[in-house]
Amino acid sequence: MRGKSVLLIIGGGIAAYKSLEVIRRLKDRGATVRAILTSAAREFVTPLSVASLSGEKVFQDLFSLTDESEMGHIQLSRAADLVVVAPATADLMSKLANGAANDLASTALLATDKKVLMAPAMNVRMWQHPATQRNLRTLKNDGVLFVGPNDGEMACGEFGPGRMAEAAEIVAAIERALIAPELSLAGMTALVTAGPTQEPLDPVRFIGNRSSGKQGYAIADALARAGAQTTLISGPVEIAAPAGVRLLRVTTAREMLAACESALPADVAVMTAAVADWRPDVAANSKIKKEKGAAAPALKLVENPDVLATLAKHEMRPQLLIGFAAETDNVVANAQAKLQKKGCDWIVANDVSPATGIMGGDRNTVHIVTRSGVEDWPEMDKSEVGARLAARIAAQLKGKAA
Repeated sequence: MRGKSVLLIIGGGIAAYKSLEVIRRLKDRGATVRAILTSAAREFVTPLSVASLSGEKVFQDLFSLTDESEMGHIQLSRAADLVVVAPATADLMSKLANGAANDLASTALLATDKKVLMAPAMNVRMWQHPATQRNLRTLKNDGVLFVGPNDGEMACGEFGPGRMAEAAEIVAAIERALIAPELSLAGMTALVTAGPTQEPLDPVRFIGNRSSGKQGYAIADALARAGAQTTLISGPVEIAAPAGVRLLRVTTAREMLAACESALPADVAVMTAAVADWRPDVAANSKIKKEKGAAAPALKLVENPDVLATLAKHEMRPQLLIGFAAETDNVVANAQAKLQKKGCDWIVANDVSPATGIMGGDRNTVHIVTRSGVEDWPEMDKSEVGARLAARIAAQLKGKAA
């Protein structure tokens, strides 16, 4: 979202506190955020808190001599790439649906020539009222986008639809609204693997690795945000499923392969999981006990199925098959060899030697290895790697990248 601009209109309601998290997440993704606070919103969040998080002036008054000398309500609404209303109260929905404009927020909404996204928040009875539902239909017919509301417990003590969507859901909807058509993956299916596999020695011990799964989860999140119907097959990690992603949890390499095959066909598959190359020939049914004076038990290893190579030869092979190479030496050379050996289309290579802090960390430095060359990407947050990779995947699937 770097370079994108969002105008956030914060309506009055207890859910206004979530708007602060929306601002923080948008800023983390590189977006510029300007905010309009209604008079009611100022009862729940302060202009200072909004300005501190956004790094921008907060706009509040329609009749500001300074702002309106430059027709601020028009400039604000048209300088942004997207106008977001969160929380969108029944009053703000009614004003826009009926063309009313008696404050800065409603005037900006009428003056904008950009897409509008609303995140409704109100009491369940207000949401279900025929007038609100009529306004909702009108706004949707006018092209207004919506995220939520969700079912849940409300501050008034009632339960039902009307709870504002969570910040992560709103940001995901913003990203979908802002994505360029040529970078959309709408209508496509994606398969992602993430995390480690664990191969049991006995009921309490296993052979595993240090993969955190963070990069794979970030890629699945980015593909879903780009519109792809995304299945994430994950080894044992403690990460929540990204919004809108179908999550299948597995433990062993053989389980991961079976889950991948069950998720086919897919337009693109991104194999980020650190799959164990070997497993114990026999897993004990009970804990292997250490006997005093006895030698350590012999451990015979057998080779696990190669998930990436199997998918490369599969009758339902994804149109674009991407592998990952976590290396500690000769990163690019090893990735180029892996590309040929596995039969995939791209390899995303990174250096995971202990000094890099990549294994388990939040940042990554990757190299995109294809048959036509190598792209060296700068160090960036893993979520940014995911977003950039999703954009490159969309370009490839639409015939615009080598």
